Amino acid sequence: MLPWDRQAAFAASQTRSAEARLAEAVGLAASIGLVIVHEQVFPLRTITPATLLGKGQVEAAAAALRAAQVDVVVVDAALTPVQQRNLEKAWGTKVIDRTGLILDIFGARARTREGALQVELAHLEYQRSRLVRSWTHLERQRGGFGFLGGPGETQIEADRRLIGDRIVRLKAELEDVRRTRGLHRGARKKVPYPIVALVGYTNAGKSTLFNALTGATVMAEDQLFATLDPTMRGLVLPSGRNIILSDTVGFISELPTELVAAFRATLEEVAEADLLLHVRDVSHPDTEAQAKDVRNVLNRMAKEGALDEDWPIRTLEVLNKADVLGGIEHVVQGEGIAVSALTGEGLPQLLADIDSRLAAAQEVFTLEVPVSDGARIAWLYRHGEVLFRTDDETHVKLEVRLSATDKARFETL
Repeated sequence: MLPWDRQAAFAASQTRSAEARLAEAVGLAASIGLVIVHEQVFPLRTITPATLLGKGQVEAAAAALRAAQVDVVVVDAALTPVQQRNLEKAWGTKVIDRTGLILDIFGARARTREGALQVELAHLEYQRSRLVRSWTHLERQRGGFGFLGGPGETQIEADRRLIGDRIVRLKAELEDVRRTRGLHRGARKKVPYPIVALVGYTNAGKSTLFNALTGATVMAEDQLFATLDPTMRGLVLPSGRNIILSDTVGFISELPTELVAAFRATLEEVAEADLLLHVRDVSHPDTEAQAKDVRNVLNRMAKEGALDEDWPIRTLEVLNKADVLGGIEHVVQGEGIAVSALTGEGLPQLLADIDSRLAAAQEVFTLEVPVSDGARIAWLYRHGEVLFRTDDETHVKLEVRLSATDKARFETL
């Protein structure tokens, strides 16, 4: 996506409360099995280039970490390689920054070949940025070859070259996966059913909603990034219209550049969708900030040409987890639809609204089909909404609500 400027990320982070950011960081760490024994907020007026934190803060943290016998420290910020090394030295522990933590979570959750490839690519991009001369254990020198080989290449140069070679191979493999996914999307367009994609902040309840609407059994846990690999299922709306519902990876604030780029193929389902359901955890104290983060990512995709600029027009806000607030009547709905994916409250209205939004993008056509052409008549029932029908001895006259694309496809049958 766009280059990630650390100062800009730091400034953006100040729009959230420190407590909310700490709670999210704790949730991220706990989601991969880390036992939290100490947590602390350090206010920052400015960033210290060598350690991120000020000298006094580093010393105070060192004392607290020794007292709690901490083995791993997670810093909820993007650390430079030098900052990471200096903090490890000062604290005598392993230090992981926000990017490294999210990469570890993604690595633990990816299930499909595509997901595994994307995670490995992101890991390697991150590791390559860590290969700097501050890492003394990588400065061993390998011997040269031949009589005039000279001093040879250092371990750091060799590792950088090996990582670069692997990255090239991974990108080629991912391109093959994207082509395959493109063929699958092409096949779906020939069906074709409208695609409705669930998007939203991580842990907003997208997978629970997906399961509630489709009857599927996609992993739905109360943890961050429970879903990484896109899942698609068919769904019949109240009107009888068939759609494809797609569950996608969750967004998060300050998503690492390596991950945004590596998971671009995962987000391609969003670009193909006829309707986006922006699922929000309306019970979360930071729900507005989370929604803004999601919109920012979608806007970046639009600026890069990966998503149509009109995406807001075809987006429906779904205010999930209304049960936490006592029911949908306690949710200030505005332009959104309040639901509880857990209890099912509000889901009939959501399905009706999806139906009406898709119908609004269609037109009503009057078509005549020979009585003997049962296949084309059946096609219209499957792909459109038949509003009126009259039969005579030779022809069937139908008033059908169809998209312009479906109308053109019908005429080629």
